[in-house]
Amino acid sequence: MGRFKVTKQDTFIDMTPMSDVMVLLLTFFMLTATFVKEEPVKVNTPGSVSEIKIPENNLLTIFVEQNGKVFMSMDSPSNMKKLVDVMVENGAFQMSDAEKAQFAQVPMFGTPISTVPGWLKADDKNGILTSDPKAGIPCDSINDELAVWVQAARKALGEGDAMRIAIKADQKTSYKVIKNVMNSLRRIDENRYNLLTSLKGVDK
Repeated sequence: MGRFKVTKQDTFIDMTPMSDVMVLLLTFFMLTATFVKEEPVKVNTPGSVSEIKIPENNLLTIFVEQNGKVFMSMDSPSNMKKLVDVMVENGAFQMSDAEKAQFAQVPMFGTPISTVPGWLKADDKNGILTSDPKAGIPCDSINDELAVWVQAARKALGEGDAMRIAIKADQKTSYKVIKNVMNSLRRIDENRYNLLTSLKGVDK
């Protein structure tokens, strides 16, 4: 008996609809993505179960790394520009318009006020923040420059609830350093701020 022979047919799959969907998804993710701001000084925040989100606009972030150095950053270059304008207006240091524009683009700053213009001219700004033992904004009771920066930021963004303050401290930072930062804010009546943590799972 002869074997039944099945004729083979070419299988054609139209990939056009899938390509359209991939392009649409790619465009969607590109337009809705939020870019993470570069942080030269890495801070590993402690974990918590709080899901409260901080505002993204008019935010002043105080970074405290594990060795106790204090740094600062603002949420946008325009706010950084306003901050440095107020510092120059207050006579903290002198800067040209070009230097102000350069300062507005730095992701983070944190040196004594007297050394800010020199730090800004350095080629390896991030390296100075991470390796120089003299880096960091002083915030002790004798030399409280952190309060000067925070007051300038408040003036730059306006009084009231226009500015939010967040403290991002490393989980290995000593409590004494964190207390100095809080005392610095308390001395200028900045009693409302957020403590940034990383979300961790809840044990059942």
